[in-house]
Amino acid sequence: MNGETDAKRAYRASALAGGVNAGLAVIKLAAGLKGGSAALVSDGVDSACDVLSSFIVMIGVKLAGKSPDEDHPYGHERFECAASILLALMIAATGMGVGWSALKKLLGGQAAVPPAALALAAAGLSVLVKELLFRFARRAARRTRSDSLMASALNYRADVFSSCGVLAGVAGARLGFPWLDSVASLIVCGLILRSAFQILTDSLNKMLDSAIDARTVEQIRALILAQPGVLGLDDVKTRRFGSRYFVDIEIACDGDILLRQAHDIASRVHDEIERQFPETKHCQVHVNPQSANADEHTSR
Repeated sequence: MNGETDAKRAYRASALAGGVNAGLAVIKLAAGLKGGSAALVSDGVDSACDVLSSFIVMIGVKLAGKSPDEDHPYGHERFECAASILLALMIAATGMGVGWSALKKLLGGQAAVPPAALALAAAGLSVLVKELLFRFARRAARRTRSDSLMASALNYRADVFSSCGVLAGVAGARLGFPWLDSVASLIVCGLILRSAFQILTDSLNKMLDSAIDARTVEQIRALILAQPGVLGLDDVKTRRFGSRYFVDIEIACDGDILLRQAHDIASRVHDEIERQFPETKHCQVHVNPQSANADEHTSR
């Protein structure tokens, strides 16, 4: 994230999402227990975990928004990655619990009673609310460039599909196929685990200094080569740092120009990259003389 304002916006968005999830969890759990729907109870447990997830996101956002200090001179953005990893593990644990409960009911031969109409209404409400939460969280994550908030948004999108599965299962059970309620719980389990895996792999990639996407690298290359005084591009290296990234560049310039002129070219390249790619946290530009030894260079 870029600055305290983005951190505050992401924090408020997470708090609002947590409040909505808390209300939705109470409704689904009450309707599921009263209406006799195991699938809706499972979905309610998932929403309850989303409340805790929102608090994890809030903590990660708050820590990531702290200014660099002596112990963390490059900032604290990776706290968001750590929060996202913890969030993924929590989501996976929830999914496995939901799946285990559904399997025991399905294979244990428990008597299946068709859910009440209340469960059907609550499942329909869940689909609508989760879709609205997804759109809200995704927009907030893009505006604030928050990884953990985007992870929450992806989780809400998975919740939309799982709630659709619950809705179909409850409706099918009321039409005379009560076992569909347990099947719907298994579908919820699969979608929850899929969401957890996506969040976990994305967060690990950002923690492990993976390169940014090829399209952005090509745009950076084109921008560099378009700058006056740049005769060639020897190397471009990028790595992710939480929601932002580092860029290391080696450009070739005329070996006969003055050191100050070479510095001005490097400064122009540096400033243009940070201006046109605001996600750049730090840009390092090395200048190599085109007709001289590569070891003799200036840097900025």
